[in-house]
Amino acid sequence: MNCFVFRNNTVERFFPKGYLFSGYDDISVIPSEADGYVWFYQAPLRPDISAAVEELDGYLPKLEFVLSSIPSDKTLIALTMDLYWSTPLTDDDYRLQEAVAGYNAALLERRKDSPNLKVLDISDFTSNYPKEAILDWKYYFISQMGLNPKLSGDFLSWWQRKLDGIALKRKKCIVLDLDNTLWGGVLGEDGISGIKIGGDYPGKAFSFFQKSLLELSRAGVILAVCSKNNEEEVYEAWEKNPYLILRKEHFSTWRINWTDKATNLKSMAEELNIGLDSFVFVDDNPSERELVRQLLPMVAVPDFPSQPYGLPTFFNQILSDYFKVYSVTEEDRNKVAQYKANAARRQSRQAFSDFGAFLTSLELHLTVEPINEFNITRVAQMTQKTNQFNLTTKRYTESDIRKMADEGMRIWCLSVSDRFGDDGITGVAILDGDTIDSFLLSCRILGKGIETAFLKSVLSELRKNGCSSVNADYCPTSKNRQVAEFYDQNGFSCSAEYPDGKKTYVLDLQDADLHIAEYYDIQIIGYGR
Repeated sequence: MNCFVFRNNTVERFFPKGYLFSGYDDISVIPSEADGYVWFYQAPLRPDISAAVEELDGYLPKLEFVLSSIPSDKTLIALTMDLYWSTPLTDDDYRLQEAVAGYNAALLERRKDSPNLKVLDISDFTSNYPKEAILDWKYYFISQMGLNPKLSGDFLSWWQRKLDGIALKRKKCIVLDLDNTLWGGVLGEDGISGIKIGGDYPGKAFSFFQKSLLELSRAGVILAVCSKNNEEEVYEAWEKNPYLILRKEHFSTWRINWTDKATNLKSMAEELNIGLDSFVFVDDNPSERELVRQLLPMVAVPDFPSQPYGLPTFFNQILSDYFKVYSVTEEDRNKVAQYKANAARRQSRQAFSDFGAFLTSLELHLTVEPINEFNITRVAQMTQKTNQFNLTTKRYTESDIRKMADEGMRIWCLSVSDRFGDDGITGVAILDGDTIDSFLLSCRILGKGIETAFLKSVLSELRKNGCSSVNADYCPTSKNRQVAEFYDQNGFSCSAEYPDGKKTYVLDLQDADLHIAEYYDIQIIGYGR
């Protein structure tokens, strides 16, 4: 990524290779060819506090100028300011602290009016270190480095996590053990009333952990249980223990049995229709953690704290490492309900011998519409996160999507609902003229022919608008093999195949069969309607 960094100190070591940098406190050059921009200004290090405040007050007008000068479809990431050092001569001199606080407040206020401005809190990084470790005067006097270069490796890791968060990349599911993980003690030995939850320590620590996990679930992370226990006893505990925060209804799936946990995790991934690399496995037992690490290396397995009082810190760490994103969409918030609805659909499917009758019973409603301000964030998120049903696996940021739309590319999204619930936006199609740039769907809606109905809806719109043929690519990855024949199955002709497995296709729209089965109730909102 070719990013340009505006700075007032030496910060080159803290960013990846390929980044370009302004001069110190220099906004005279704003390269339009940059993919994105970073604003990283640090508090002035001056003995004269009046001069430091005056200098700091001049930063915001410069930021405003930069923000007004860069293309609106490109992202500017602004880091807040932290105060590492000051020398007030009296205890009541808070001028510099107030100036820093005002600067940060202005950044947060400004982002409300600028969708391409993303603000990151630098204290999320610096709070992990004592003040004397953040600033090393030797490097400041030698190289004007306001941040200790010994922290550059940690900063780079933090920075990448934040970029992933802006791109809305995160794990999807946290799988939790029960005994000595969600509560203290062993249910089979201590009984429903004997497990430690709520009340005094250590119960209050486990209660705090469960409340934190509930908030994570409300932000769209799937909660699941994998525990060696008797299922009936766990059901009874969920029903009867008044102090449990998390109960049966909060989990999208569970495996409560005596099967090894690696096998259970694979079964859960199949049921949820997500990859094992989307899982975080939490268990207090080191041998269980090691088993999963050895047999399922794609699953994230953090070390569990040795004492319950370590649970709040542990939760913050897994939040930071695996689940935090810059913003949460409405579809994210509804994720748990959507996976539960999928379980109900699977049960309903078993009652039908005819697949068409089953689809009719679902009362499927599909809405195909162009991108707008309300769905663009979700569209970008899907290009970043969707792996299995993704024909080209191209990744786009929200700024990329805006630019593509401004350049005339047609971008549709698909929303799906049925009698069990609303899955929200679960499909994206991006058209560059007569070429399908991207075509992808969430795995949770597959298995009902929706992917073909969506494709035909988009192709119908193209034909209505005078397009006679359409081109498409399949670009293979380790995860999208299931769609290798998708275009073949939908009437496309393969025009070329390459050694790396990539295939190009063409479809004559004039003779194409674009009929959509009647059990799909489809609303198509075309461009210009």
